[in-house]
Amino acid sequence: MKALIALMAGDGIGPEVTAEAVRCLNVVARQHGHDFAFEAAPVGAIAIETTGSPLPEPTLALAKRCDAILFGAIGTPKYADPTLKVRPEQGLLKLRQELGLYANLRPVTCFPSVYDVSPLKPELLAGVDIMVIRELTGGIYFGEKTRTETSATDICTYTVAEVERIVRLGATLARARRGKLCSVDKANVLETSRLWRSVVQPIMKDEFPDVALEHMYIDAAAMHLLRRPSDFDVVITENMFGDILTDEASMLPGSLGLCPSASLGTGTRGLYEPIHGSAPDIAGRGIANPYATILSAAMLLRHSLGLESEARQIEAAVASALADGVRTADLKPTGQPANTREAGDAVVARL
Repeated sequence: MKALIALMAGDGIGPEVTAEAVRCLNVVARQHGHDFAFEAAPVGAIAIETTGSPLPEPTLALAKRCDAILFGAIGTPKYADPTLKVRPEQGLLKLRQELGLYANLRPVTCFPSVYDVSPLKPELLAGVDIMVIRELTGGIYFGEKTRTETSATDICTYTVAEVERIVRLGATLARARRGKLCSVDKANVLETSRLWRSVVQPIMKDEFPDVALEHMYIDAAAMHLLRRPSDFDVVITENMFGDILTDEASMLPGSLGLCPSASLGTGTRGLYEPIHGSAPDIAGRGIANPYATILSAAMLLRHSLGLESEARQIEAAVASALADGVRTADLKPTGQPANTREAGDAVVARL
C-alpha cells in the first residue's frame, strides 16, 4: 500500500513522541511492503510563532490531500490565557471542522502488566476493553454564546443527522467487538438528550437488532465506569459528556501515556493523536511516554489504511514491551525509568 501521512508534531513533547511512532510505522512498512511517505507541517503554538496562524494554509492543504494525519500535541505556557484571540487549540478545532471529523474514538485498554499504576483495584481492571465515541461537532461547545455583566448563556443544540451518524458508527464498531452499545445521555432533564435517545432507539431496533443496547444517564455512567468498567464495550455520547467521560476513563489504565485516540469523518481520512497534552515541563528532556502515540499510529493503520493485522502487530509490541518492564517515568517503574527513545526501541525490537 502507498499512503501519504501528514506529520503534525506540534508543540512540547509532540515532536519527541511522534518521532517514535514514525519509527514503528516505518518498520511495519518495510516488513509488509508498504510505501508510507511522511510530510511534516506546523500546527499550534509553533505555527503561530512562525506564521501567525495556529493552522497555516499550507498545513490545511496538506491535511486535505493526505491519507491520514499523525498529530502530536499543541500548546505552550505563552498561550495558556484563554482570553487570547489567537490560541494553539484553534488550530486543532479548525482542522476537525475543515475535515468534517465528527467522531472522537478513545479506546481504553488496561494492560495487566501495569495494573499497579491504576488508582483502581486490579480486580476491577481485568477484562477492561472500552471504546468511547464522543460526538465532536455539536452540543454546548459550538452553540450560541452570550455574556453580560450579570449572566451568561451557552446554547446546546443537536440535530437528528448528527446523532444518527454517531449511533451508526458506534453500533458498527460494537458489532465487530462484543456486541454491546451503551448510549449515555441525560434524558430525564435535557431536551437534546431526549432527542438523542429518540434517534438511537429506532436505529438500533431496525438496523442493529443483534447489538445489545443500554441507555444510561451521564451521572450513572460516570459512577459505573469506576465501579464496573469491564461491563462496558462501546459507549456513545454527546460532546461535553464525552469530554468528561473520556478523561475519567483515561485513568483506568493508570496514565495518559497509554491512551491513544482517533478523530474520524465520513471518509477514511482521520486524525490520530495521544490524548495527553504538550507537557511543556518535560519537553526536550527525552523522558516523555511515547506509547500512546505509537498506539495512535496503530489506530491510523486500522481506520484510515485498513491494515488490521499491522495495527494488531503494533499493539501487541507495545503490550509486550510493557510486560517486559519497559516503563517510562509516568508508569512508576521499580528501577531506572526508560526514556522516550528506549521505549520506542523496545517496541521497534518487538516489531
